[in-house]
Amino acid sequence: MLLIFGLGLFLMASCKKDYTCTCTGFIDGEEFPGASSSVTINDTKSNAEEQCDDGDLPEDALTGVAVDCEIQ
Repeated sequence: MLLIFGLGLFLMASCKKDYTCTCTGFIDGEEFPGASSSVTINDTKSNAEEQCDDGDLPEDALTGVAVDCEIQ
């Protein structure tokens, strides 16, 4: 019985669902008004988080611009 429960839990965790990835732009650590966008990703949660995080950009030393993307 425990094996069946574990298999069911595994299968539910690997189901594809729609996740919203929202990316926000920052300048010198402050959120830049109007510099955000969202996209829907249909995948497993871990894959959606990975795809969303691919949009992250660290703060540029010259311009101070950065982008942070998160699953909502």
